[in-house]
Amino acid sequence: MRHAFSWIALEIRAFAWSLLGGVSAGYVIVVATVPHDPFRWTDWLGTSVRSTFILFVWCSLYFSIKLWQQSMRERERLLRAEAEVRDVRLSALRYQLNPHFLFNSLNAVSTLVLEGNPPAATRMLAQIGEFLRTILDNEAVPETPLSQEIAFAEQYLAIEQTRLGPRLRVEVAISPETFDALVPSMLLQPLIENAVRHGIASLVEGGTIRIESKLQGAQLQIRVQNSGPVSSGLVAPNGAANGIGISNTAERLKTLYAADHKFVLQWPEAGGCEVTVELPFRKRTQREVSSCER
Repeated sequence: MRHAFSWIALEIRAFAWSLLGGVSAGYVIVVATVPHDPFRWTDWLGTSVRSTFILFVWCSLYFSIKLWQQSMRERERLLRAEAEVRDVRLSALRYQLNPHFLFNSLNAVSTLVLEGNPPAATRMLAQIGEFLRTILDNEAVPETPLSQEIAFAEQYLAIEQTRLGPRLRVEVAISPETFDALVPSMLLQPLIENAVRHGIASLVEGGTIRIESKLQGAQLQIRVQNSGPVSSGLVAPNGAANGIGISNTAERLKTLYAADHKFVLQWPEAGGCEVTVELPFRKRTQREVSSCER
């Protein structure tokens, strides 16, 4: 509405100046073209109207272009501001996961020491160091290829297998056509962490974590499953988040994809918990690849 009023005000001003210029130009043209003839008001009036119209059209065109350029700059500024806010929010959510993971991992190391298993504790500390190095070395980008995310998740699972030993079994079934698909950075780790903590670690016999991906039309589907008794796993049966990982992941998905995604938790009749994430299937463009390589 403000832009509409600004345009109308400019048009009124342009018409006023065009009228003044057209009247003056009409007088000059009539006097200059017929200097020895008597001054005729009809010639002056016709010339003034034509001059005013031409000046007004040019002024309107000029002001319209200037307003369009100003509007485009304002839109670009707003888009940049929105992108910056989104990036700050994503970074805050991402960094929220690191202390959460570190706290749980150090608790696990402490448990290994108390259980009289220093070699496993030492090995786990080394794996945690490598895991944190990977986090620090990687650029904090909103999205990464699924293949990189799987490698990152396998690093984390190696830490958990040091703690749980043969009680934790892992199955990975990644469709080859999805390896290059872009997914949110650190998408899998919090889901797997919750699956291990709430679905596997509490079971004497342990269980299995299964990670799979496939294409469903134009959508990328990723599923994380854990075995266990009925209603075990990531969240309580009433849907309340059981820890920071699930709510953090849900917030990041909403920030990145708005309504263009699905995040579903289910408890199969066979037991355990299943998390399904569906995202638009996209690959990194050549420009993004070149930018990362530089």
